[in-house]
Amino acid sequence: MTTKLNGQVPVLISACLLGLKSRYNCKAALSPEAKAATEGRYLIPICPEQMAGLPTPRPSAEICGGNGNDVLDGKATVVDENGKDVTSYYLNGAKKILEIAKLNGSKEIILKEKSPACGVTTICSENETIEGMGVTTALLLREGYTVRGL
Repeated sequence: MTTKLNGQVPVLISACLLGLKSRYNCKAALSPEAKAATEGRYLIPICPEQMAGLPTPRPSAEICGGNGNDVLDGKATVVDENGKDVTSYYLNGAKKILEIAKLNGSKEIILKEKSPACGVTTICSENETIEGMGVTTALLLREGYTVRGL
């Protein structure tokens, strides 16, 4: 099924990039690049962590032992700053975002870099920014979606 508004297929975009306070620290990551890339487009703001039931604000989290692909394969975990394993939330959030993409026929997805859920080319691991992708990005790419990071 493809949902259209004025003939446009929706673009899924990290809610924080649009200025919504959905990040772990309840702050926005308003991106001028996101605004320019989405001007006049049909947008669906998303946040995998919130979709999975994590609160905002919430403890920050990192992927331990790999990247999003490794989490999907059961080789790595997502752990919050208090040491709690929150992997199941990140897996569930990724599945919910995939469902939204399928329901709306979205082909373009723009996600927030450095996030354990949304990072496309970079994530944070052990307090450092490293090359890698988040859990949601990994799942979307496996399913054939085009994902762009900002």
